[in-house]
Amino acid sequence: MNRTELALAVAPLSFLHAHADDPAATLDVRGGPAPKILVWHHDVLTSLFRQDAHLRHPGSRSLSPLLGPRSVLWADGARHAHYRKVFGAPLRGRRLEAYHGVIAESAGAAVDALPAGTVFGLAGWTRRLALTIVGRIILGAADPVLLGDVTAWLDRALGSRHRLLADRLLRGGPPSSGPELDARLVAAARSGRDRTSLMAALLTGDPAVPDAELRDQVVSLLFAGHETTASATAWTLYWLTRRPDLLDAVLSEVDNGGDGSDPAGFPVLQAVISEALRLHPPVEVAGNRMLTEPMELPGRTLPAGTVLTPGIYLAHHRAEYFPSPHTFDPGRFLDRRGTPEGFLPFGGGSRYCLGSQLGLLEIRMITVAVLRRRVLRCVNPRAGVVRLRGHAMAPSARLRMEVVSCRD
Repeated sequence: MNRTELALAVAPLSFLHAHADDPAATLDVRGGPAPKILVWHHDVLTSLFRQDAHLRHPGSRSLSPLLGPRSVLWADGARHAHYRKVFGAPLRGRRLEAYHGVIAESAGAAVDALPAGTVFGLAGWTRRLALTIVGRIILGAADPVLLGDVTAWLDRALGSRHRLLADRLLRGGPPSSGPELDARLVAAARSGRDRTSLMAALLTGDPAVPDAELRDQVVSLLFAGHETTASATAWTLYWLTRRPDLLDAVLSEVDNGGDGSDPAGFPVLQAVISEALRLHPPVEVAGNRMLTEPMELPGRTLPAGTVLTPGIYLAHHRAEYFPSPHTFDPGRFLDRRGTPEGFLPFGGGSRYCLGSQLGLLEIRMITVAVLRRRVLRCVNPRAGVVRLRGHAMAPSARLRMEVVSCRD
């Protein structure tokens, strides 16, 4: 591990802040005949995403041991296309309406458990709720014991940045899920209790999926489907408690009716969510891309085998794209058509996040459910700082909210 890799592993955000406005918007992470480069220049990323289908997508060193070698996140070719087709179709457009009831019911139960006077950890609350929702969507049921064991394992593996680094350098990798938990996850996927679940869709098309591969897909979807959504939901609620002007505007939208499923009725809330995703993107980097043939960059030619990693956090904090990039300003997204240059919270290319529409739907509906029924106060706003869980940008586990009163 060289000095740059060590800085990115030990204090990534401080290191990234120092480089966000580098003119080239690229950073050599590793040299040699097969270099690794962090990229956040918009034109380079646009070109990279256009070539995505012809690139390889090696897994990350921190997540590959957790999600498994067969994960859809680093599948390539026909196998990747198959998984995108099976998992992507139910997660787009009108088919998302099938999940409105699941989200509303789960969010309602979570809010019920917050009577006036309750003080709770915001990140943990949103994480449990998002996992319950995605567990029902992926498996057809949300076994609280099973999901609780998944949470405990992920907390052991990702809850501490320093422990994650120690696991990687000294222990050969993070703690595994273990054969017992893996067997329970596979059994839940094959149980077939809900034929509309994502696992049922996969097994209907290919009932011979081996247990080891099925395990990797279940874990990948559970992880990717709740960590990022939970973090974005927590940041949205946090910023609304810190900005009374925005909270009043969103409450007016809430009082006009609707459950948040239709973004057209909640333009201010949607802008707040977009800015939360910009300032604290779901992940700091998108998946690795490995060149299969040479690629030209300004002033250099990259050889085949070069690994390029899109720097989402860096792009979102580049002053050229977003003036005063460290300021929370949802006005950047109000009354705007199209996506701003440099805004890529869900990645791009053929690896664009399959669950992006579902994630936005959950964030809106959960936020509306909370604001309609509870008045929150942030107990310790200084704890509103980023703590990385793998590559997910969660708020600190110390961040607390108090339920001041109930509106229902």
